[in-house]
Amino acid sequence: MQWGLVEMWGLMAPLAKGVAILLMILSIISLYLFIERQLVFYRAKSKSKNVAPQLAGMLKRGQIQEALKLSSMKENQGSHLARVTAAGIKEFLEGKQHNLSVEEQIETAQRGCARAATIFTQELNRGLNTLATIATSSPFIGLFGTIAGIINAFRGMHETGSGGIGAVAGGIAEALVTTAFGIGVAILALWLFSFLRTRIDIYGAEMANTSSEIVDFFIRRAQEKPE
Repeated sequence: MQWGLVEMWGLMAPLAKGVAILLMILSIISLYLFIERQLVFYRAKSKSKNVAPQLAGMLKRGQIQEALKLSSMKENQGSHLARVTAAGIKEFLEGKQHNLSVEEQIETAQRGCARAATIFTQELNRGLNTLATIATSSPFIGLFGTIAGIINAFRGMHETGSGGIGAVAGGIAEALVTTAFGIGVAILALWLFSFLRTRIDIYGAEMANTSSEIVDFFIRRAQEKPE
């Protein structure tokens, strides 16, 4: 008797097949979320790579309004660096309009950058909770199929009164396939989650650096032109 995946699938009961199908669906969801997040990350990196040098040049020349206009453009909203820059400049200028002190203007700009970074980080994290849930729950879903397979194996032994391979083959197939699927899906989801988290941490560091540079720019500007 051959003992391949096709043969094992044929010997599995409907419950075990349902568990295996569910795990396959979860693996597809994991891959979809990974690809979708990768596209978001690529867009953020690509747009930031194009707009960041322009913003840096404008700020060095003191073109604050121009920098705000560029960073606030709709096509640059996918850039994490443009988002943080726009928030910092906007809060600084609004603080100036409300006659706040230079220190207060700088503090509001810093808080604006922090809020923008937090919001963008939340957008980057979208879908990661689903990946984490899949990674942690898949082994237990597979374990459910394993238990069902063991019960089915004992049922086969009881019905035939024999412990031969023919009596327990179906249950063994269910236990092996569902266990392998559960562990495999969990490993896949965990790897994808860890990779995406690392990328998000990198973007978080870049936004923190940009926030610091914007605050430093306003501090230097205040020292050069005291009000």
